Amino acid sequence: MKKSKLDLREAIVDTAVTIAERSHWESVRLFDVAAELDITLDEIRVHFREKEDLVDAWFDRADSRMLKATETVEFLSLPPRERLQLLIMAWLDALVAHRKVTRQMIGGKLEPGHLHIQIPAIMRVSRTVQWMREAAHRDATYVRRALEETALTTIYLATFAYWMQDDSENSQNTRDFLAHKLKYAESLDHWVYGNPRNETADNSDTDSESQTVGEFSEAHGSAAPTLSIVPEIRAKSG
Repeated sequence: MKKSKLDLREAIVDTAVTIAERSHWESVRLFDVAAELDITLDEIRVHFREKEDLVDAWFDRADSRMLKATETVEFLSLPPRERLQLLIMAWLDALVAHRKVTRQMIGGKLEPGHLHIQIPAIMRVSRTVQWMREAAHRDATYVRRALEETALTTIYLATFAYWMQDDSENSQNTRDFLAHKLKYAESLDHWVYGNPRNETADNSDTDSESQTVGEFSEAHGSAAPTLSIVPEIRAKSG
């Protein structure tokens, strides 16, 4: 039976990744993908203009998995920091079966002289972060939104880089790394904007946050861009 357009598109991506697992992403050629699927190059061209588009499709899968993680009744009942933890790890977990190939894809993008690849890559990072904020129901505006986006992008990329080298079971080291970064960002957000009125932190959490902020202030002398992961309290009109 002939594959549907969506099925064929997915099969092209899967086949390219499978070939890369046997060799290297750099060695993948579209004519090899066509041969394995018994289709023509023109059929691939209908879905992908070039090999680099396969990388975008691969990361689109991670975006989709991340957004699907919100489709539970429990998701919005989570504290904001836990929502972001769940979303970023869902994104990474979508790629974990082919971590080596994912690392090779990123390596290809970072090669010198590939500005035509790197500039769109920056845009796709921004797009993923924007979907992440939407999924987490972040609604900060103006300066606070800009600071939140900057901090979340930094945390997301740092966690991604850490994850690519993480061989711990269930990526536990990455989960711990991410949890620490999000907590630190939340502490800075509390310092700049204050605790929300409906939040009652215990003394140990307060002491920990004060120590974190104190260390940051001593090292840098001023506030850095913060991640707004504390929901803003705003009146809802009836």
